[in-house]
Amino acid sequence: MAELRAALAAAALRLGERVDAEALLLHVLGQSRGWLFAHACDALDPDVQTAFDALVERRAAGEPVAYLTGRRGFWTLDLEVTPATLIPRPETETLVELALQRLPGDAAARVADLGTGSGAVALAIASERPHAQVVATDASAAALAVAQRNARRLGIANVRFVEGDWLAPLAGERFALVVSNPPYIEAADPHLAQGDLRFEPASALASGLDGLDDIRRIVAAARAHLEPGGWLLFEHGWNQGDAARALLDAAGYAEVFTARDLEARDRVSGGMWTA
Repeated sequence: MAELRAALAAAALRLGERVDAEALLLHVLGQSRGWLFAHACDALDPDVQTAFDALVERRAAGEPVAYLTGRRGFWTLDLEVTPATLIPRPETETLVELALQRLPGDAAARVADLGTGSGAVALAIASERPHAQVVATDASAAALAVAQRNARRLGIANVRFVEGDWLAPLAGERFALVVSNPPYIEAADPHLAQGDLRFEPASALASGLDGLDDIRRIVAAARAHLEPGGWLLFEHGWNQGDAARALLDAAGYAEVFTARDLEARDRVSGGMWTA
């Protein structure tokens, strides 16, 4: 039987990096990184080796680590993810930060998260603002099931999940804040056929020729669902800040802005509805 460190080294060589190999080995072992360092010389059980090798081969074929392990960290949360959901990414935490800045800690504000996927944004906001009432929508029943499981496992009770397209299932409801991480990649973008994106749901990634089709719909529809002084915030691509602000300006939003992520790229735009 091979030692853990030898199996890890062989997998890292196969994948060209140690981080993914380590994540897969820890997943199969059900152990922490600290445990791995303390047991690096332990023998690897043959059944564990077989399971580990299978995951390494799937990763070598391109499958995302998050789908292979069924988990991805986001904000302070450990989330379940499946191929029915987009994989949460660190840059989306910018959207959460901006949302929290507009939500007083003790206010029972109403918040809508559109296209919630795994529930990442809705659950992050709800966990930080327990007095807020959050509703999360998604057109995918499979994605909503994942989000609901995440809410139950994390014990976050102030989120309601509703199936439907963007704001369509929220007729007559108004909110202090509407947030969304919608699809925003151009339909012909070659990156859709590369890397992890090949395995993620296309409906959560691409949105028309310029990537802005769903953002246009959200900007137009949110006006009828925002309280006076309420905010719309949405994520977009690094090169879409100008277009996002133009859409918000044309729709009559005030205090329109674009914020950059930690890599200094345009990432989130928003505006206040004053009517």
